[in-house]
Amino acid sequence: MNVEFADRINRLPPYLFAEIEKQIKEKKALGVDLISLSIGDPDLPPPQIVLDALREESANPRNHNYSFSQGEPDFREAITVWYKKRFGVNLEQDQVVALLGSKEGIANLARAFVNPGDKVLCPDPAYPVYTNGSTILCDGIPVAMPLLAENDFRPNFESVEEWRATMMFLNYPNNPTAATVDKAFLREAVDFAKDNGIILCYDNAYSEISYHGYRAPSILEVDGAMDCAIEFHSLSKTFNMTGDRIGYAVGCKQLIRGLTKVKSQIDSGPPVYTQKAAVKALSMYRNGEPPQFLSKNNQTMQERRDLLVETLCDIGFECKKPKATFYVWVNCEGSSMEFAKKLLDVGVAVTPGVGFGKYGEGYVRITFTQPKERIAEACERIRKLYK
Repeated sequence: MNVEFADRINRLPPYLFAEIEKQIKEKKALGVDLISLSIGDPDLPPPQIVLDALREESANPRNHNYSFSQGEPDFREAITVWYKKRFGVNLEQDQVVALLGSKEGIANLARAFVNPGDKVLCPDPAYPVYTNGSTILCDGIPVAMPLLAENDFRPNFESVEEWRATMMFLNYPNNPTAATVDKAFLREAVDFAKDNGIILCYDNAYSEISYHGYRAPSILEVDGAMDCAIEFHSLSKTFNMTGDRIGYAVGCKQLIRGLTKVKSQIDSGPPVYTQKAAVKALSMYRNGEPPQFLSKNNQTMQERRDLLVETLCDIGFECKKPKATFYVWVNCEGSSMEFAKKLLDVGVAVTPGVGFGKYGEGYVRITFTQPKERIAEACERIRKLYK
């Protein structure tokens, strides 16, 4: 049967990561001891309170019925409490919607607000879901906002030519560059969005993975943000729950209402038992301060980061110690695909920057979500290659 893809599928750019995954499988099939520093998936376990809650709540038959499309009331209430403690932001329950991981919500939001041919401002380099899953698959037109080193990997709103856009995506702490911002930048972003009637979508998934006292702000801390912004968050990175697919969106009531309308047609909310475990996780915060679990988690990540960055710099690469995320954005001074293939030949997998967009070329993203001994081994393989 010869079935053709829809035009929106044909407009998707080649999925570069699929080619890397294929090469990784081939190396493993040959028996290569592959060290993967390419995927942002924490190797550390969730906190014990979450594991216990998942075990207990999943054993309750009543927690296997459908959830509410907007999420369970106790989960949404826990989110409002957490936002008040963590960011000083007041939310009502109708400003919260539960998600099957924040990626799902980011992709589905455009279904509610982007019409065919509408322009969407997408950072470049960036998480591909902004351009592909959210914009192209909703028949929108992505417009790149370059994130350049000379501007600390932040968009320059004064140079945005296509300001007649429906929606704009921002993500800080940033994937893949690990760049961070302060409230002054968020003030600029909100003003730009409001002045031009643009929906501001803020991906804050990495806010809790930070070092040296840096605390990532929420876009909703900025006056006026509630009129134009929606913020996406998840428990994936904060509590090492990537596979549990539990996240949420908060913010402007109309934006939450639109996203909820879409979700009510295509899913029935995250599993009830997962939401109840998420309530336990969020309750670990006290007076807005991260729990001991997270402090220990971040200390481990910081030690890995220091080892990775210091060794790479010693070898001769240009990179900095990020203040947040578990990514290092490394200048490879050439084709990122060729660099990634060269490292793959010595059993080290990294992600080529061009996979995150045109302006990601010349860089690779390296994660530190592996134990220190594996990171050290990967660095030694790279050192021998570039000796």
